[in-house]
Amino acid sequence: MHAKWWRSGFFYLLLLVVIVALVFVAMAREGPEPLSLAEFVDQAKKQVNTIAYWQEGETLIGLKGDEVTHWAEYSKTTDDFNGLLQEYRINENVVQAEPDFDGSELEHAGKLKAQNKVGLGEFMLNAKRQIDIIRQRGNTLEGVRTDGTIAIETAFEGSTYELRDYLEKEGVILGTEGIKLDVKPGSFDWATIALTVILPIMLLGALFYFLFFRAARGAGTQAFNFSKSRARLSLDHRPDVTFADVAGADEAKEEVQEIVEFLRSPQKFQTLGGRVPRGVLLVGPPGTGKTLLAKATAGEAGVPFYSISGSEFVEMFVGVGAARVRDLFEQAKRNAPCLIFIDEIDAVGRHRGAGLGGGHDEREQTLNQILAEMDGFDTSANIIVMAATNRPDILDPALLRPGRFDRHIVIDLPDIRGRRAILEVHAKGKPLAKEVDLETIAKQTPGFSGADLANLINEAAILAARRGRKDITLKELEDAADRTMAGPERKSRVISPKEKEITAYHESGHALTARILPNADPVHKISIVPRRMIGGWTRLLPAEDRYLWTKSQFHDGLAVLLGGRVAEEIIFGDITTGAQNDLEQATKLARKMVTEYGMSDKLGPRIFGQRQELVFLGREISEQRDYGDKIADEIDAEVHDIIQRAYKSAKKILSANKEKLKQLAEALIDRETLDEPELERIFEGLSPQPTPS
Repeated sequence: MHAKWWRSGFFYLLLLVVIVALVFVAMAREGPEPLSLAEFVDQAKKQVNTIAYWQEGETLIGLKGDEVTHWAEYSKTTDDFNGLLQEYRINENVVQAEPDFDGSELEHAGKLKAQNKVGLGEFMLNAKRQIDIIRQRGNTLEGVRTDGTIAIETAFEGSTYELRDYLEKEGVILGTEGIKLDVKPGSFDWATIALTVILPIMLLGALFYFLFFRAARGAGTQAFNFSKSRARLSLDHRPDVTFADVAGADEAKEEVQEIVEFLRSPQKFQTLGGRVPRGVLLVGPPGTGKTLLAKATAGEAGVPFYSISGSEFVEMFVGVGAARVRDLFEQAKRNAPCLIFIDEIDAVGRHRGAGLGGGHDEREQTLNQILAEMDGFDTSANIIVMAATNRPDILDPALLRPGRFDRHIVIDLPDIRGRRAILEVHAKGKPLAKEVDLETIAKQTPGFSGADLANLINEAAILAARRGRKDITLKELEDAADRTMAGPERKSRVISPKEKEITAYHESGHALTARILPNADPVHKISIVPRRMIGGWTRLLPAEDRYLWTKSQFHDGLAVLLGGRVAEEIIFGDITTGAQNDLEQATKLARKMVTEYGMSDKLGPRIFGQRQELVFLGREISEQRDYGDKIADEIDAEVHDIIQRAYKSAKKILSANKEKLKQLAEALIDRETLDEPELERIFEGLSPQPTPS
């Protein structure tokens, strides 16, 4: 875990530097007011020469020579005037006091101007000298009051004699009748030194410490932690997932039940000399719940659960992955009994020698360490290793041998019962409407994995909230299933009436053909609302899960695929590109019937070509041709004949039921989507008929 920013030492050091800087700034600001030399001299000069009291005019007059600097109203006795001078500490040696002054001449001369009139307090402050002492301290002049405080200061470079001559020349009175001159030796200005020297050094030192020393120390720590395992451990709280949260995989849960028993009470097996498999490989398509089953196993046993992805072992540097494997197993031994889960183990367990890099490839070094650890820890170590993959065909054989991953548990796509159980698990806590039957949704979702079904329930809840409902109805669940399979509806897509009509007849051709043919699946829904890249779709709903397909089912399925193209030809006398995907699927199915399933009457029960496919992904990597050109021509001819037979069957059915085709298409144009009850009303009177020969 990362430390909180306020717990960092750098934060407190930076805070200390800021506080010290603020203190120094405050100290610098608390000093005297700095002035220029001319302003300093002007402050040192007398403000007034004479304070005159014109008793008859009830006025105090401040005179500087013959000029009136300011005046104030004052109606007191002479004794009060003398007391006022003493109160404000007026130096009578410097400022002359005239208590019996006649100011009538000044009044007649108009010198008592209104703009010079001030209050009594301001008058006395202006009359009092601003400073009493001029102190020379190095290259600084300080103006000091009587109480010892420094009022003003300025810079002056020169001797004391030069200072005295300069002040007398400027008219500043020195001596007993004026300002006292005091000379002190110079001292250091610590505030200035701190701000200009000490503070920058501290900041640079702190920056250097955290950029270099801490970075170097952190790099050393990371170097030691680089080889540590990144497995996530659920120790403080054991996994709260149990087998009750895993549905649709009953056989797999039975397989891992003995693992749970071993983790709970290993002595039960050890007293009988039994050895529980050390490694369990969970194999299955994506989204079938392999990780969930591993977590539930640890949750049922109540043991620590280490989970890590196979890709987290592999790094750029050789040896790091192997070191992480060693660290993972060391941690597991310290917390035994426990369960280690490696997800996507094919990222590191790929067959050695299959790629570039030879035996010194980092991935192969990591795999070698996994092999050594799984076969190396003693039998008393209560550690179970579980791994998951959907590519078991590419795993190294040494990884699959007894003593390592010697038990393989296949978790396939759930059947209809499993899908219903999964839907019930994910529907817990969600407000389903009373009429919702999850059995119906389970029937509509063949081929869905557990992750798909969880997403379906979530999509249904989102749709219900978007529609302002307080519960989830069957409508939201079916719309969510359609959305999951075919994508969201594109109702904003602009379609011309002609294209809409063609699409309606195309989908009606599929549906009507499926209704008539006996081996085709029942029609559940038709829609001409665009979804993703498709303009419309017909959804067939099998009555049950199917694992075996018959030849007649394939033939009827081909006819259903071609029914849309045939309907366009019958109604409009022309064909469109709308059947492109149908033709692609029909061609692939017909070729598989000939080359893979041995359903060709002409070529017989034989498989043509050796294929390599991605197990559980259904993707073909390559095909090795093991037949000649003549057989290849016969395969093409047989595929052509199968498709033509299906095309003729569909054309015969739709031509015989042309009126019903028009009725179905018109209803589809009007309502855009037809569900099973509406289709049953339209199909009333139609019953499955034998496949036309």
